[in-house]
Amino acid sequence: MLRTPSAVVLVALLAGTAPAQAPAVTTPKAAFGFHVGDDYCLANYAQLKTYWEKLAAESDRVKLVTIGTTAEGRPQLAAVVTSPANHRRLAELKATARRLALADGIDAAGAKQLAAQGKAVVWIDGGLHASETLCAQVLVETLYQFASAADAETLRILDDVVILFVHANPDGHDLVADHYMKEKEPTKRSLTGLPRLYQKYVGHDNNRDFYANTQAETKNLNRLMYREWFPQIVYNHHQSGPPGTVLFCPPFRDPFNYFCDPLTLNGIDAVGAAMMQRFLVEGKPGATTRSGAPYSTWFNGGLRTTAGFHNMIGLLTETVGSPTPSAIPLLSAKQLPKGDYLAPVPPQKWRFRQSVDYSVTANRAVLDYASRHREQLLFNIWKMGNTAIERGGRDSWTVTPKVVEAAQAAGKGKGGADFDKLFRDPAKRDPRGYVLPADQPDFLTATKFVNALLGTGVTVHRATADFTAGGKSYPKGSYVVKTGQAFRAHVLDMFEPQDHPNDFAYPGGPPVRPYDSAGYTLAYQMAVKFDRLLDGFDGPFEAITTETVAPPPGRVLGADGAVGFVLGVETNDAFRAVNRLHKAGEEVRRVQTAGGGHAAGTFFVPRKDTTPEVVKTIAADLGVTFRGVKDAPEAAALKPARVALWDKFGGSMPSGWTRWLLEQFEFPHRVVFTAELDKGDLRERYDVLILVDGAYSGDAGGKGGDNPETPEAKGPRGAVSKATTLPQIKRFLEAGGTVLTIGSSTKLGAELGVPVANYLTEVDDKNEPKALASTKFYVPSSVLRVQVDDSSSLAWGLGDHADVMFSNSPTFRLTNNAAEAGVKRVAWFDSATPLRSGWAWGQQHLEGGAAVVDAKVGRGRLALYGPQVLFRGQPHGTFRLVFNGIVQSVVPRE
Repeated sequence: MLRTPSAVVLVALLAGTAPAQAPAVTTPKAAFGFHVGDDYCLANYAQLKTYWEKLAAESDRVKLVTIGTTAEGRPQLAAVVTSPANHRRLAELKATARRLALADGIDAAGAKQLAAQGKAVVWIDGGLHASETLCAQVLVETLYQFASAADAETLRILDDVVILFVHANPDGHDLVADHYMKEKEPTKRSLTGLPRLYQKYVGHDNNRDFYANTQAETKNLNRLMYREWFPQIVYNHHQSGPPGTVLFCPPFRDPFNYFCDPLTLNGIDAVGAAMMQRFLVEGKPGATTRSGAPYSTWFNGGLRTTAGFHNMIGLLTETVGSPTPSAIPLLSAKQLPKGDYLAPVPPQKWRFRQSVDYSVTANRAVLDYASRHREQLLFNIWKMGNTAIERGGRDSWTVTPKVVEAAQAAGKGKGGADFDKLFRDPAKRDPRGYVLPADQPDFLTATKFVNALLGTGVTVHRATADFTAGGKSYPKGSYVVKTGQAFRAHVLDMFEPQDHPNDFAYPGGPPVRPYDSAGYTLAYQMAVKFDRLLDGFDGPFEAITTETVAPPPGRVLGADGAVGFVLGVETNDAFRAVNRLHKAGEEVRRVQTAGGGHAAGTFFVPRKDTTPEVVKTIAADLGVTFRGVKDAPEAAALKPARVALWDKFGGSMPSGWTRWLLEQFEFPHRVVFTAELDKGDLRERYDVLILVDGAYSGDAGGKGGDNPETPEAKGPRGAVSKATTLPQIKRFLEAGGTVLTIGSSTKLGAELGVPVANYLTEVDDKNEPKALASTKFYVPSSVLRVQVDDSSSLAWGLGDHADVMFSNSPTFRLTNNAAEAGVKRVAWFDSATPLRSGWAWGQQHLEGGAAVVDAKVGRGRLALYGPQVLFRGQPHGTFRLVFNGIVQSVVPRE
């Protein structure tokens, strides 16, 4: 009898409490016509949006907020879910989370008091990688359960926790779900054959963008996380689980990034243990951790990893499952339990709803942990922030693998004196702060770097007057970034080199591939000039309170009596200015040979009636400076280059990044597919063809069918073909066209007979060259230093050295008669130790190798960029290598 509804009410009344009533809300079945997780069914983002709006209207637990607009113009939604009582004091709870996360001006007693009053904030997202369809569907199911359920655990969680349900990629969600559901016959539905990337520009790389903060969705997510809500736990859902398992969950494998507070890693372990325990209690086997997958906490650019550099517990799960039923395969080795895989799952047919249930269990485990450890989470995020502030205000040292290796090599004893000498060298202290001088050549790019910092919640100051620090004078307007702030780990990671450990499967064995980049220091990639100050300093500084800062307005100097205006090539934005000049109908010329006080590459704008007002407007908008001249320099006439950018059906991420970059700098361009290249007559339509990494592999290529839905995107799925496309590219070059190849596409050079060969070889037993084995040479994505011939028109404005993103990239040896054939080195490795940030095993083999080559083919130019000079829109320091190639494509070569 006690199990009847009336008996439950009676027991509750006798206990002096009223029973909790579940809100009457619409179910997903009523909204979509199917249950979340039903086979062959996916709700799209438009349906999710409508449903969430309905839940927000029906439930006083749910508040819906728009966090920004996506790349394609959709509103990006997050749902704030908590108890009605918490909603009434939501602004207070939000302010408390912020104060504790930033930790400024709060002592331990004050932090404990705030932690007692506050509520834990937990972020749960879905849909970032839209082809991982489970994640957004789970967001719907979990939100529904917390909007409707009245069980004791749910109510306790709602009382203790503010949950942020965040949709990470609305555009991709609609694309993938609509693509899958378009087939009327359910069993014929498929996720294969997506016509384009599931983020407008960068597809899967949207989860590599969080420190660079370039894409619309990234900016929205970072703003919510690091400037508004400051969650203590960030849970990022992904697919798919390692083969033979159901899912991967934390803890993560080594290495972890030494800049992060150890409490962050400890928190990840603790929450991961809670997740695992709940899977076991609920009889859900198949969860693996640590060595079960390659995920680490080294790389900063992912949604959940950037969180770790902000003292937040960043979580990741990778779960199997698809709306089309799948299977857990039999892998015999996966049937043996071990510490990182406690409960093997037997092989079986697998339904989508099973994956939904596992993911909901994971969500509930995280939220239950946050509820039970609410005050601890709030206090600990203050503790980590306070520690960061304290360390940034005194002498401190970071121990990295190279420091340990040097100490081991020194062979010293274990006394305190030796420790101080080896690990406390005063010259190797962590900086107290950084100054970015306002008078550096490309201060506009330095401002873009500062905006990346601001977008990730870093405190940046600007000098309101000239000042002196560290014995050096700096001008008004310089940026100052002090390390005595809560997000110190992120600051250091953006300015300092990453020192990735030498990670091998066993001594003498192959390297263990990093999860992503081993080195990525953003200040290096962007060629920002900055000074590291090791002692405390202060000055006339004001904090920048906005999310972005505009560049200082440019100027037009010496306009009176000028015959025209010159614009230097020291800034990347000079190219944007030139593109605006072309669009405004102004004539633009370019100095080809230094002389008369003008560097090679300088732009000249002859004066006509409209010119003064046009250059004034551009200077004010972009921050570039024009200088009037009395005599016109000798310069070649320019016109807008006709740019063709290769892409493929389904989308190429390097091509998407390049498209985004060309749009940012306002280069007119057209995306072309291999089918169009194969038609020939390229020189009649284009001046320059850009072949990004992956565009040319040298194989047959070119097969895969056209996209039937978007005629403008017709083209083969694969890379350009050697048999069909290569001859057309050769004709294009011989007729005076320019081809810019990046990464693996530089193989085109040897195919066209350019006298270049692989530099990274050794001689085998038959006295034949063979590529160096990975046990001798291995450089995953890292920042390396090259010498530059800045007299080359490809390198105008770069200076004599540059940092490049290198990822086991092609490195060239110029073969016999290269000079006579018009082949020149533009950039090369001039040192046996070119590593600047990351991991470079066997880096000495690079010395003398060419990184960038400029070749003459017929009347045209073929540029070979071995490194990733446009890597994910980040290395502003090497953008000009491509921009110069585009602009110079309309200037006849001698």
